[in-house]
Amino acid sequence: LFFTCHSGGGISSYAGQQGAAGQSLEACLDQAVKAIPKERHHLTPVHLGATAGMRLLRISSPDQSAQILQEVGHKIQSYPFKYQGAAILSGQEEGAYGWYGFVGHWFSTGRPTVGALDFGGASTQITFATQQKVEDEHDMIKLRLYGQEYSLYTHSFLCYGQDQVLKRLLAHIVKSQGYSESVTHPCYPAGYNRTLKLNGIFNSPCTTKYKPSSYNSQASLTVQGSGHYEHCLGNVSEIFSFDGCTYSRCSFDKVFQPNITGSFMAFSAFFYIHSFLQRTTSITVSTPSQLEEAARSVCLMTFNQMLILAPDQRSRLQDYCASSVFLNVLMLKGYSFDETTFPHISFQKKAGDTSVGWALGYMLTLSNLLPAERPGMRKALTLGAWGSLIFLFVILLAAVMIFILLRARNAKNKGGSESTI
Repeated sequence: LFFTCHSGGGISSYAGQQGAAGQSLEACLDQAVKAIPKERHHLTPVHLGATAGMRLLRISSPDQSAQILQEVGHKIQSYPFKYQGAAILSGQEEGAYGWYGFVGHWFSTGRPTVGALDFGGASTQITFATQQKVEDEHDMIKLRLYGQEYSLYTHSFLCYGQDQVLKRLLAHIVKSQGYSESVTHPCYPAGYNRTLKLNGIFNSPCTTKYKPSSYNSQASLTVQGSGHYEHCLGNVSEIFSFDGCTYSRCSFDKVFQPNITGSFMAFSAFFYIHSFLQRTTSITVSTPSQLEEAARSVCLMTFNQMLILAPDQRSRLQDYCASSVFLNVLMLKGYSFDETTFPHISFQKKAGDTSVGWALGYMLTLSNLLPAERPGMRKALTLGAWGSLIFLFVILLAAVMIFILLRARNAKNKGGSESTI
């Protein structure tokens, strides 16, 4: 039994709030107590895996990071389960577990694998099997899964998750407009404005390079939306670096990437952005040109127009233009998907009945449920072997029948001789 639930924000969001990270898990743990039979409680392992948000916190505040892990550990241990510890996953592990989660569980040997595209809050990951040489060994994983060898390329881009991208974009705009008290945001829709504290922008390791030498963290900033697609595209593009590649080819930020091959599944925030674009623009978004057209269309909408089309998304509407443009730049210019390869991306929330993401792959791996060989596959015989066995069985059956007939005939002849005497 795999038990999953969603409650509150990531544990890193509770930094500086004593006990809050542990308390955030109570709803899930209480739900698990009810869902899992009581007699199985002490046998049920609980693992806690943290990803990019905690990786960032470990960089900015190692003490707070350690304290949160300790808090959540104590909270889980107060429940009747078999606590197995907490860990902060590396970017490579996060990308690989996202791939394991659906390839290892749903796809059978012999079929082409599917690459994984994950877009979380603090990082984004790309993972796919490749036969090409991976020039940076840190981005390569070799594994044996269900009797087959795989060479995986995987890279996690820290600070390129949705939350951090939006924060970096705003920090870049604030810096480019001279750190004034009021700025115009080309990715926010016309008719939208907000006021926030500067500390809410510059409190992340991802925005360090945009931070002024000195500032009042509690000073207010007013942000006014203008809904200008071209200016939004220009600003989003500037948070990437496409120069200085030291390998034969790179995606961005000097990171090696082999050529895209095969089909991909895009999940997490990728799925929600893609769904929003199709819902609000009625564009299918299955080609690069359609993606650009849909992003442009969303960016030109006013806040009120968006609100009419997606009232349930009110708290997130201001971010969809920036997220859509980011998706455009990342996929097409960063990862180099094109008119041929982009249609092979499937934007999915679930595979089967299970939400797609790194958590399932993490649990399958920890539980040793992704064996190098599938037991059923090891016992299987080839068609030729089955044919040989059937042939031998027929020969054996014929021999037995002949033997029985000869015995019967001999018995009859013997009986006839005795009656004559």
